[in-house]
Amino acid sequence: MRVGVEVGGTFTDLVAVEGGRIVVTKVPSTPRSPDIGAFAALTASGIDLSRIKDLGHGSTVATNAVLERKGATVAFVATQGFRDLLFMQRHDRRNIYDLFYAKPAPPVRRKDCFEATERLRADGTIETPLDEARVRTELIPALKSGGYRAVAVCLLNAYANPAHEKRLAALIAQSLPGVLVTCSHQVAREFREFERASTTLLSAYVQPVIDGYLHRFEGKLADAGFTGRFTVMQSNGGRLPASAMRQSAITALYSGPAAGVVGATRQAARSGYKDLITFDMGGTSTDVCLVQDGRPSLASESEIDGLPIRTPVLDIVSVGAGGGSIAWVDDGGMLRVGPQSAGADPGPACYGKGGVEPATTDAHIVIGTIRPGAFLGGRMTLDGDAARRAFEPIAARFGLGIEQAASSALQLADANIVRAIQLVSTERGRDPRDYALVPFGGAGPLHAARIAEELGISTIVVPPNAGVISAYGLVASDYTKFDAVTRKMKLDDAAAAEAGKTFAEMRARLAAQFADMKLPGDLDYIHTLEMRFVGQAFEVGVEIPADRLGSLDGAYLSGLFADAHHRTFMHGATLDRAVEIVTLRVGATLPIGAIPQLDREKLSARAPEQAKIFHGEAWLDCARYTAEALEAGQKIVGPAVVEGYTATTWVPPGWTAELDPADNLVLRRS
Repeated sequence: MRVGVEVGGTFTDLVAVEGGRIVVTKVPSTPRSPDIGAFAALTASGIDLSRIKDLGHGSTVATNAVLERKGATVAFVATQGFRDLLFMQRHDRRNIYDLFYAKPAPPVRRKDCFEATERLRADGTIETPLDEARVRTELIPALKSGGYRAVAVCLLNAYANPAHEKRLAALIAQSLPGVLVTCSHQVAREFREFERASTTLLSAYVQPVIDGYLHRFEGKLADAGFTGRFTVMQSNGGRLPASAMRQSAITALYSGPAAGVVGATRQAARSGYKDLITFDMGGTSTDVCLVQDGRPSLASESEIDGLPIRTPVLDIVSVGAGGGSIAWVDDGGMLRVGPQSAGADPGPACYGKGGVEPATTDAHIVIGTIRPGAFLGGRMTLDGDAARRAFEPIAARFGLGIEQAASSALQLADANIVRAIQLVSTERGRDPRDYALVPFGGAGPLHAARIAEELGISTIVVPPNAGVISAYGLVASDYTKFDAVTRKMKLDDAAAAEAGKTFAEMRARLAAQFADMKLPGDLDYIHTLEMRFVGQAFEVGVEIPADRLGSLDGAYLSGLFADAHHRTFMHGATLDRAVEIVTLRVGATLPIGAIPQLDREKLSARAPEQAKIFHGEAWLDCARYTAEALEAGQKIVGPAVVEGYTATTWVPPGWTAELDPADNLVLRRS
């Protein structure tokens, strides 16, 4: 049996797959102790843990540790003269008109930043050897007196030669055996000093938190009789065993959204759709990602709380528009939605837990797309009167009816999501009309058609059990690990040959790491060169076909780069300028083999009920279907509502819906 447990901001989802049987469970999350919610889902599912062979897990533990500043007490060690690196950052300004603008604060105090006497040149050669005597007499006593749980080491140019970092880490470990040491060459062996330092610090900051969380989780699993493999989702869309994640905690920051993209991609592929825009609308936020030819887009860098992280992540854009997002009026008298969220506690007003502010879920109850007695298949009853009361102040403020106020709030949420999709499509040189929209999460299918209309998208693929796709992605994802190294070389035939040699070394290193993790099997590799014109500030990723690795030359790589540069910036394909290789990146993937099939509970056919939905400025008569009672090939003409256990789909006028043989509900514009 394969089981995935994903801890979200509002609900914790579980999907268990065994043969042709599927178990789906949703329980409220416990933000203060995510593992409690995870085990509540396991208990509610009624699954015998001793029968689980593969348990995949994703949570926001690492993310919350950074956002809430609840990570470990950490020290930062840099090369002499670079102690203030984390505070100087980049000489940019995110908001040029903000008179009180301040740079993002790193989770470390200046007094907790130290220096080591050493110096490496940019080519990795030693200019000043590491002064081990001063490390023993000055640095280690200072670290010992600080009571630190973790130490982040980022020495100048260590990406080119990690010798000094390795030796310094060994000296610290010998004297402070209980302290976790994280070195930059272990997490981000790439140039750009601030980004590398930030990634190293954040990794050290969350590593003890992740380590403790996984230890508690594994202990509870063992007590319950679990003997299978316990894996954790990474931000790059692949899993790793929990033991390996303790050494690369930084890769777990966006595990939940990444799992959702993988699950949606796997399920849509069963219906033949490979060019997708995934759209995950949960309780707190909406995450969107572009998928090209069945492969989600990757980004080499991301941010959290304004701080850069230099590690491969799925190219996901998030906005504060979820089922719990609150509608409010700003100082200028404008209606806004999000990013504030009612979360799981107290939740939207309709949850009856004390919330009084109007949320997106409340708006759906007001306009009729969510029935209070049918939420989560009737397992959770909502308070419709509380939802209406929550929107009364906004309706009175703008002189609107309550339904109009709720509809306006939903339109604003849709506009925020449309903008997020444009960021991953049109601003990346992709036309959203060429893609199918795949909505999931509890609220995604309710908003999908309106968003598709705004973007000109004509096809929507709604997976079965759309509300738990992230949990499904945990059991449908492969094992993945990346390696990257900066090697600045002006592009010519010699540099191309050196790139091929370095790629071979990186593949061997990754293969050895998979063997250490006890993950046997044939690995699939993706090879990427980060390249740029000489003098440019940033690079363009160029993927190298596997069949050309043994015969790389300068002209071939230059042609690939010109095409990639022109596709991104719409210029550069014909410029006669020198090109350089900056960073080499290799991704290794161990496929899981047969992908578990996501299915839905099947109910006997039943006639649709009649319903009224507030759409635009009027109430519409429409049919209300039960998703689990639909039959393959059954067509639905909008307006209609399709209610499922984990998500409800709105089919507006001008759209049709049909359940295909893969159990995907495919919506098309008439």
